[in-house]
Amino acid sequence: MARVLTADKAFPVMVADRRFWAVDKVILAYFAFAIVILAGWWSRIEGAPWLLAANLLGGALIVYEVKRPNPTSWLFRNWYPLPYVASCYKEMALFIPAVRHSNGDLWLSNLDAAIWGAHPTVWLERIHNPVLTEFLQVVYTLFVPAVLFVAFILWKRRETGKFQYYAFLIALGFLASYLGYMAVPARGPRFLLKDLQHIPLRGLWLFQGMQSALDKLESAHYDCFPSGHTELTILAWWGSRMVSNSYFQLYFAYTPFIIFATVYLRYHYTVDLMAGAATAAILIMAAPVLYRRLSPKGL
Repeated sequence: MARVLTADKAFPVMVADRRFWAVDKVILAYFAFAIVILAGWWSRIEGAPWLLAANLLGGALIVYEVKRPNPTSWLFRNWYPLPYVASCYKEMALFIPAVRHSNGDLWLSNLDAAIWGAHPTVWLERIHNPVLTEFLQVVYTLFVPAVLFVAFILWKRRETGKFQYYAFLIALGFLASYLGYMAVPARGPRFLLKDLQHIPLRGLWLFQGMQSALDKLESAHYDCFPSGHTELTILAWWGSRMVSNSYFQLYFAYTPFIIFATVYLRYHYTVDLMAGAATAAILIMAAPVLYRRLSPKGL
C-alpha cells in the first residue's frame, strides 16, 4: 500500500506521482454518476445548473492536482476526500426526492415490527432515562470524530500507505451508503413513528443542543438505509487495527454503543443496522482487492 513519491526541486516537499490513486477513481466515478443523474432529471432537481458546475469543477480540480503537481498537491490528494464526501452527502438530499417518488419508511417499519413483534423505538421507551439518553447522544454525535480519528493518528505517524488505504475504505463506505439511500429512501422512525411515541426523549445538559444541531444537518435527508453510523463505525473499528491493538479494543467497545444509540435515539430502524453491518462486512472483504486493482501498477 505504500505510495511511490517523486522528488521535485521546484517544490519544498515530496509530491505525489501523476497517476490516479484508487480513491481518485472512486470519487471521479461518483461525479460521473452524479452528472448522469443531473442530465436525466434536470428539470426536477433544485439548483441543477449549480450542482452540475460543482461536480465538473470538483472533478477538474482532482485531475489538475494529479496531473499538475504543485505545493498543494500532496496535502490536497490525501485529504480532499473528506470535504468531497461531505458535499456528496448534501447533494443526495436534492437528488433523492427528484429521482425517487417512493418512501421506504413504512416498509422498513413493518419489517422491524414483523421481526420483533413491536416497534423497537417505541418498545425502548420502557428503559428511557435522561442519563442514558445524554450518554448515547454524546456517543452518537462523536460519530464523525471517531471515524476521522484513525486517519489523524495514521497521518501524524506518517504511515502514508495505511492512511491512504483507510481514506479509500472510508470514502468507499460513505459512497456505498449513498447508493443505499437512493435505492431505499427513508427518513427514520423519529418522523414516521412520532405519533406512536408516548414520551419525548429527554437528556441532561447537552442533549437538546446536540440533537438540534444534528437535525439541521440530517433531518432533510433520506439517509436511513443502510445505517451509515453502523457501517462506518464498523469500518473505523476494523481500520483501527492499523493503529494499535489498544485502539482496536477501544473502538470495539465504542461500536456497540453507537449502534444501540441509533435505535434508542429514534434515528434508525433495526433493519437499517443490519444493512449497515452487512455493507461494512462486504467492504472489509472486498476493499483490499478493489484497492489493489484500482491503484497504479507498481504501488
